[in-house]
Amino acid sequence: MREWKMVTTWPANFPGLGSGAARLAELITRASGGRIRVKVLAAGELVPAFETFDAVSRGTAELGHGASYYWKGKAEAAPFFCAIPFGMNAQEMNGWLAYGGGLELWRELYAPFNLVPFAAGNTGVQAAGWFNREINSVADLAGLKMRIPGLGGEVMARVGATPVNLPGGELFQALQSGTIDAAEWVGPYNDLAFGLHRVAKYCYMPGWQEPGPTLECIVNKTAFDALPDDLKAIIEACCQAVNDSMLAEYTARNRQAMEQLVSEHQVQFRNLPDGVLAALKQATDEVLAEITARDAFAKRVHESYQAFQRQVMGWHQRSEHAYYASRRALAG
Repeated sequence: MREWKMVTTWPANFPGLGSGAARLAELITRASGGRIRVKVLAAGELVPAFETFDAVSRGTAELGHGASYYWKGKAEAAPFFCAIPFGMNAQEMNGWLAYGGGLELWRELYAPFNLVPFAAGNTGVQAAGWFNREINSVADLAGLKMRIPGLGGEVMARVGATPVNLPGGELFQALQSGTIDAAEWVGPYNDLAFGLHRVAKYCYMPGWQEPGPTLECIVNKTAFDALPDDLKAIIEACCQAVNDSMLAEYTARNRQAMEQLVSEHQVQFRNLPDGVLAALKQATDEVLAEITARDAFAKRVHESYQAFQRQVMGWHQRSEHAYYASRRALAG
């Protein structure tokens, strides 16, 4: 019997994210017949949220659950395996990772860190964030202190905001105290649980910065390689199960939470103006061009990502988009 620890970037038992990590640990334990018993340690219980990557890399824990864009400081290409502004949605990310070469690139990137990554969750398209003032033009972003990680933070800096990277458990206090003026976390389901509606008036859509964020299970490679083939397959299958079930949960819960935020808390959901989105897209293109110019592996990943996105968009224009348009028209 193996006693494994899983560290996470999430607060303990936090809906969707923390509970998804707990579900993964339970599935591995049950599916292995107890041959691997996984204990979950939430952010701060063994290591701080943003030390998850290093803890699993060095073997302090055998498993980690989090988001790859937190590790951009370690590898420029890391954010591509979670979310890229104006990039692929959850369905498209799953396709790229499984059938477009994405997973192979991800594992090549993490191999020097003694890690094996698996896709292990997705929230679907997120919200753009909670703001304590209206956003009517790109000028309203100037000087804005906003919690936003990954490449989204770099893009916001390009249009004049000040990005701040905070773990989820610190967002409410930071907004309440005025340390930050805005924060993106996930969407109605999770944001309601954090009470962000109590400290910010406006929730803006769409989540340009995280259109389909893949969450990861990282496994210490030394520990993984020591497993027999059946236990390796069990870890892979359990990650796939959680990858699917988490997206289903967010699909079911976000609308319910949104209705509660509007009816009970008078939250104003608004769309970012087209001019703001256009400025953010231009800044995104500039940031990606700079990253791929200075990092050869990031360039390889970006080329693979872009090629798959162009391919799948061509199909989705004929399938998903066409169906949504007909559904709206027929709904009257």
